[in-house]
Amino acid sequence: MYFIAAFGLLMLFFSLVMVIKPSAFANGIIAFSEQPYFHIAEVVSRIIAGMIFIQYCADTRFPQIFLAIGVVLLCVGIGLACTPPSKHRKFALWSAQAFNNKFRLIGVVSFPLSLLLIYAAGIA
Repeated sequence: MYFIAAFGLLMLFFSLVMVIKPSAFANGIIAFSEQPYFHIAEVVSRIIAGMIFIQYCADTRFPQIFLAIGVVLLCVGIGLACTPPSKHRKFALWSAQAFNNKFRLIGVVSFPLSLLLIYAAGIA
């Protein structure tokens, strides 16, 4: 549950960055995608997060939702593992540029969802 709450806090941080400085968020995606560990970090982080969400879903306020989130994260991680790093990097660059002017709106929407995620983790 603490990992899920930490995930929510991280999402909250990224939401604030998207709202306050959407271009900095886009540039951060681009800079991260240029790192040699980018692909493996994305794959491993999603698979681990998915497994943790699945493992601890019963301890949250909304177990079915957390199970679904975990399954989606796990599937995305497996899908990324099957994707060549060059295509993954190309997609990251494309998405950072294509959504640059939409990150503020995405941040506004994801901010309350981040708070809901923290609440639903059930720590309090």
